[in-house]
Amino acid sequence: MNSAAAARTTHIAIDHPSAVQSAADHARAFAREMPGALPHQAAVLASELASNIVKHARNGALFVQRSPLGEGLDIVAVDSGPGMPDIDLSLTDGYSTTRTMGAGLGAARRIATEFTIRSDAALGTLAHARLAAPDAPRTAAAPGALCLPADGQDATGDGYAIAEHGGARTALVIDGLGHGPEAATAAQRAERTFLANPAAPLADVLTALHKALRHTRGAAVAALRITAGRAEYCGVGNVRAAALSPEGIHHQFTGQAGIVGYTLPAPRSRFVDLSEHTTVALYTDGIDHRWTHAPTAARLTLPPVLLAASLAHSHRRRRDDATVLTLGPHLGMR
Repeated sequence: MNSAAAARTTHIAIDHPSAVQSAADHARAFAREMPGALPHQAAVLASELASNIVKHARNGALFVQRSPLGEGLDIVAVDSGPGMPDIDLSLTDGYSTTRTMGAGLGAARRIATEFTIRSDAALGTLAHARLAAPDAPRTAAAPGALCLPADGQDATGDGYAIAEHGGARTALVIDGLGHGPEAATAAQRAERTFLANPAAPLADVLTALHKALRHTRGAAVAALRITAGRAEYCGVGNVRAAALSPEGIHHQFTGQAGIVGYTLPAPRSRFVDLSEHTTVALYTDGIDHRWTHAPTAARLTLPPVLLAASLAHSHRRRRDDATVLTLGPHLGMR
């Protein structure tokens, strides 16, 4: 079984040329325990992606964190436009619209273990670079996940955990009541309790969490299990889920009324079939749910990692902790 608790995310606003060095320093610090030249490569990746935002875009940011369900580092760059009319040309060595050497995105793609980029005039440009040691295990159909504290807070009361078991992938998203260290304690206890038995029926998972959180502030919790062609959602509180594909938003779920750790209703699961191109997003109320009202066509086709970054960048409520976790189809097929 492969499993992991939340990889807390560092958000770096790219709003000034000086932010490029800050991005490189944060990436190097995250990668400091990685072997060989990887810390230096992480700094170069962050620097190149941040420089691209400074030169060509506006309202940009980098998200840096340990890779969910894998050994490595994720660096995700996002901005608000104007997008790149020709991605392949922009990745060509020597190509530049600013009379520089044109090494940025091409260099990032070469250095990264995995590299994904999407660009759209309405959505902006999103790039994901994953850096891992050559012998590190790879994660098929990688999930997307970001976990961010409210502005001014060091600890986040949100959390998540993921586990792969018996042809399924089960994910948990937690929103501890309030903010700060006490909310973080509830979220972390929920993560540990879930990872002790992630293959249990989802109703049993919520019952176990209710017992574990009795002497904490309590939390809103949602569990999601994906097997081939099917997703199961079971939640209590305000952690929402949405199933989306290129055709639009197909299903939306909210949790039953209650607080895990205080008042738990009889947990009830809901199910949705997953087509070939369906992604399910779980998110706390630190992400404004109104993103589902009129999603752009470009957002509906984003891979899970970039979808999570797009939602956090454009729809995050900065006065609240915010977590979004995205899982694509076929996740039960290993």
